[in-house]
Amino acid sequence: MAGTTTNISIRMDADLKAQADALFAELGMNLSTAFNIFVRQSLREGRIPFDIALNQPNKETIAAMLEAERIAHDPSVKHYTDVEEALRELKR
Repeated sequence: MAGTTTNISIRMDADLKAQADALFAELGMNLSTAFNIFVRQSLREGRIPFDIALNQPNKETIAAMLEAERIAHDPSVKHYTDVEEALRELKR
């Protein structure tokens, strides 16, 4: 794969670049080397070499969130003004 090189231009947030430069310097490389490693690993695996996913809750978590929302707005459910009050209630 050795051969001629070419330049590419990537637009990136300045703060993000500064953070990346600092990280890669700690690892003993620059941004160009890190990008080349990423591309080589992508080609080796035939995919992005890490998972890319939205942090979406699963069905069980969604159900728990909906239940918490329902409880929070249910006037028949006892509400506490602070943790100490809730703990006193639990000790009864």
